[in-house]
Amino acid sequence: MEKENGKEEEGGEEVSPIEQVRLTVSNSDDPSQPVWTFRMWFLGLFSCCLLSFLNQFFSYRTEPLIISQITIQVATLPIGQFMAAVLPTTEFGIGSWKFSFNPGPFNMKEHVLITIFANAGSAFGSGSPYAVAIVTIIKVFYERKISFFASWLLIISTQVLGYGWAGLLRKYVVEPAQMWWPSTLVQVSLFRALHEKDDRRVSRAKFFFIAMVCSFAWYIVPGYLFSTLSSISWMCWAFPKSITAQQIGSGMNGLGLGVFTLDWTVIASFLYSPLISPFFAIVNVFIGYSLIVYGVIPIAYWAFNVYNAHNFPIFSSDLFTTQGQEYDIRAIVNDKFQIDYEKYYKQGPIQLSVFFSLTYGFGFATIAATLTHVVCFYGSEIMEQYRASSKGKEDIHTRLMKRYKDIPSWWFYVLLAVTLLASLLLCILGKEQVQMPWWGLVFASALAFIFTLPISIITATTNQTPGLNIITEYIFGLIYTGRPIANVCFKTYGYISMAQAVSFLADFKLGHYMKIPPRSMFLVQFIGTILAGTINIGVAWWLLTSVDGICHPEKLPLGSPWTCPGDRVFFDASVIWGLVGPKKIFGSKSDYHALNWFFFGGAMGPIILWLLYKVFPKYSWIPLINLPVLLGSTAVMPPATAVNFNSWIVIGTIFNYFIFRYRKKWWQRYNYVLSAALDAGVAFMAVLLYFALGLENKSISWWGTQGEHCPLATCPTAKGIVVEGCPVH
Repeated sequence: MEKENGKEEEGGEEVSPIEQVRLTVSNSDDPSQPVWTFRMWFLGLFSCCLLSFLNQFFSYRTEPLIISQITIQVATLPIGQFMAAVLPTTEFGIGSWKFSFNPGPFNMKEHVLITIFANAGSAFGSGSPYAVAIVTIIKVFYERKISFFASWLLIISTQVLGYGWAGLLRKYVVEPAQMWWPSTLVQVSLFRALHEKDDRRVSRAKFFFIAMVCSFAWYIVPGYLFSTLSSISWMCWAFPKSITAQQIGSGMNGLGLGVFTLDWTVIASFLYSPLISPFFAIVNVFIGYSLIVYGVIPIAYWAFNVYNAHNFPIFSSDLFTTQGQEYDIRAIVNDKFQIDYEKYYKQGPIQLSVFFSLTYGFGFATIAATLTHVVCFYGSEIMEQYRASSKGKEDIHTRLMKRYKDIPSWWFYVLLAVTLLASLLLCILGKEQVQMPWWGLVFASALAFIFTLPISIITATTNQTPGLNIITEYIFGLIYTGRPIANVCFKTYGYISMAQAVSFLADFKLGHYMKIPPRSMFLVQFIGTILAGTINIGVAWWLLTSVDGICHPEKLPLGSPWTCPGDRVFFDASVIWGLVGPKKIFGSKSDYHALNWFFFGGAMGPIILWLLYKVFPKYSWIPLINLPVLLGSTAVMPPATAVNFNSWIVIGTIFNYFIFRYRKKWWQRYNYVLSAALDAGVAFMAVLLYFALGLENKSISWWGTQGEHCPLATCPTAKGIVVEGCPVH
């Protein structure tokens, strides 16, 4: 062991067995670096509050921009360095305890904790806790009551429950070197790049500030003055009376052929910033998106009229009657907040647009394909790595982390017990509000716990995370039909607590690589989760009670952004899986029973590819065909639309292929910084516009603020179907 500049490096010890980790993560650590600093607390708490506020605020908008932790990672660096330069260095003390507002240079460990603090409430990258959507659909779509306290408890318990699973499994999927979590290496490399000496004329901080100001100033144009620039659907302008042309050309309600945008919120919403997505991922999404949107959907709609597709819009997440009218969901809900079968049969079976119905089919296929793809192409590797990790062989990073006090297991046991008890009380005492029976909570928790370990291992070794959302909806919909809120609560406790656990474990691994004291990680994640969840429900409650007509486009002024596309899809899912139930939607006597075959097709696809590769091993491109990515490329459509995908693919290709290939030094230095600056600029301008003009209902009305001008894109094309605002065939 040798010492150099206060850092200890274990050069003679065994390095990580994973090459990517050896190339990215430092084998040295300086345990004397302060992490529990005033700067960390101030910037961490502020970032957590700001990120939670912004992401919840944007979640109800038509283009729900998600401010990622990379934005905080980049933005807090110059602020931390500024605080280190101006705060007083005076040291205070009581006995042996010493404290200073400025204990030295702003260091990487502080920076990591600030980023994790900010990300604690992000709900697995979704920007807003999943459970907030439950509150939204109860209050806005079903127009029922739920108390603020029950809402808060629902959000906090679903978030913290995952933390309990993560704590119990830390020893198995964080400490072993073979559990290497590929996604965390992006963060590690970015932290190291940001903390390198920066003495160029245009520093990263200066570039960030300039780009943020430009983004801030520009967003007033598409965000207020000329909102049509958010979706420039020129084909609709060229053919103002053609339904087919507008179905093909609409970026919001059609296939979006040739559509583009000048609005960063459109580019970065749903799919996140394209600047931080690797090019191979963009290519996979592009291929899958093109095959589905420009291949499968047109054939299904125009060639075969699948599921009477002509009776409905080609692209819509709404629920319809057989005559193409919007389904009146509230009419089939009785006083007990359960389905009224007599009124349901009178109104008729629920119908879906061809895009929405096939989205469920591809969702089934994606789940099945993910499992078989992992088993076929990664199964032996996962088992080999897990066997190696179970032998307890340590690498340099695990040994370096042993310098710090570990988190006692009883902390997690107590946290898990308290959370489960609080959840049970919510289910028992608040059953009229959440509908969830106590045994449903036990069942959901058991599912989450059983799946967390294998899914964490898959994520830690392959960077793929199979989702349980459709499976949990399907299972509980079969068992407990007719209660929509019970179904979404079961999904949230079962799926999201598992997803949260995987997210927490990824953060633990980041802290492991960056040599963050484990107890500091625990407190930052726990406090951040509670604080973020409280702010999320506070902002949601404020918007739901102050914005007239929120989530109902027909009640909002034309061009209003408060359309809640994600919550609309969540509401429809509660109807399909919970209120009406999968037996009536996907059962053997239903219109959509054939979609169940997608499970089989998805499962067989990777097996066929694997067998082909075994027969033709020289064709090295076969393993590169990632069916889960291809089939799941449009998983967020709807609520995402074609204009989101088109612009994301184009911008991502420009930056992560052309600039990365031909201007690599610029890309390495400024790419992530530019992404963070664009996010920050539009976020601050959007909030400013709302407080300055939105609260006063001040708006301007002209051709450029009246949407994308594709009104016929939402029209059916079948003869005899009469829909208001559409021509009669």
